Amino acid sequence: MVRFQRQPPGTALTRTSSALGMGCAVVAGVLIVDEQPVRAGVLSALSGGLLLLGGHRANHGLGGPVDRMLTELFDRAWDACLLAPIVWVTFGDRPEIALGALVALCASFLSSYVRARGAALGYSIEESHVTRGVRYGAVSAGLLFGWLPVMVWVAAGVSALAAIVRTGQVAREARA
Repeated sequence: MVRFQRQPPGTALTRTSSALGMGCAVVAGVLIVDEQPVRAGVLSALSGGLLLLGGHRANHGLGGPVDRMLTELFDRAWDACLLAPIVWVTFGDRPEIALGALVALCASFLSSYVRARGAALGYSIEESHVTRGVRYGAVSAGLLFGWLPVMVWVAAGVSALAAIVRTGQVAREARA
């Protein structure tokens, strides 16, 4: 027997904004590979804004557990869609940009892993939309204005700092 559950109010708008944000991220990644950084930057910024909107709605009562899970999944996918093509395109000519994008990608995944692992162990790990927004903004600004050599390292630093802070939160709760 199939059982349908009523979704929390606002779920459709939350999922739509997140899905549109992910679509923009995929197209931005294609534009990066096609070496159109300004167009990619516009779509990257739009994507980041839509994903932040969806994440905020999901985490503040306008979405269910599935929406909160999708927010985390789409954040990882955003990193993969934008940072991996930057590594790909800049690897031969600008290794410092490629390395920065690769560090940002790895640090972001590590930060997410620490948060998820801590939550699985029953610890309350804070999820900040600020770090996500700074990461989205740094990469988008780098693409839009040609500041990629600096901005990928800003994104890497923010992601590494988030991983360190979350690890500290887990350690502090483990001792308590």
